[in-house]
Amino acid sequence: MNLRDLVYGLYARRVEGRLDHAQVPKHIGVILDGNRRWAKASGGTPEQGHKAGADKIQELLGWCAETDVEVVTLWMLSTDNLNRPEEQLVPLLAIIEDAVRALAADGRWRVHHVGTLDLLPARTQSVLKEAEQATVDNTGILVNVAVGYGGRQEIADAVRSLLLEHAERGTSFEELAEIVDVEHISEHLYTRGQPDPDLVIRTSGEQRLSGFMLWQSAHSEYYFCEVHWPAFRKVDFLRALRDYAARHRRFGN
Repeated sequence: MNLRDLVYGLYARRVEGRLDHAQVPKHIGVILDGNRRWAKASGGTPEQGHKAGADKIQELLGWCAETDVEVVTLWMLSTDNLNRPEEQLVPLLAIIEDAVRALAADGRWRVHHVGTLDLLPARTQSVLKEAEQATVDNTGILVNVAVGYGGRQEIADAVRSLLLEHAERGTSFEELAEIVDVEHISEHLYTRGQPDPDLVIRTSGEQRLSGFMLWQSAHSEYYFCEVHWPAFRKVDFLRALRDYAARHRRFGN
């Protein structure tokens, strides 16, 4: 361990020691951004960047477990990413599949897919389904893996699901228009039954949501971190929690 690592370790313990666990967000959404830029800066390939980013996930979940976080949503692949050239997309999907298998094999986490399965290759669909089934009885952190996910797509899927449900009941459009409200749509989201994210973290310095959890993040706090995702450290995570705890959440009031 070099001097820099020692200093960061001491600082992280200091920040953690002052952290009030009662003020920790229960649901954290994370936009895992900057893998390719990290790889380029390190002289590596995009695949190496994505692999390093995938390896960082288990570290993050360990930190979340230590601080009593209950739900984590990881944006691993957007619907826009599906338009990448095949030579980029195929290895990326393979890395994501390995990461999801590792989450399921860990034995602590409860894995849940959020996104549109039909947009993904059959092998990726199988990996996501198997991970969810294998971990359904786990009692640890609920880990939402957002693969083939887009916020607008989620809202469209929710409305479609709502319409189909009421069509099966024989509800007319006029009747549905009279009764439909925010809660009706929320009941058809990918994250139905879960609390909305209290905190959304985005790495790599980009200060935008890019469509991440558009519906659920209406009252979320945002934390934008300059560090690329593979270089994200425990001290960066703790700073995000400290920043969150210092804010006064008004929920529109």
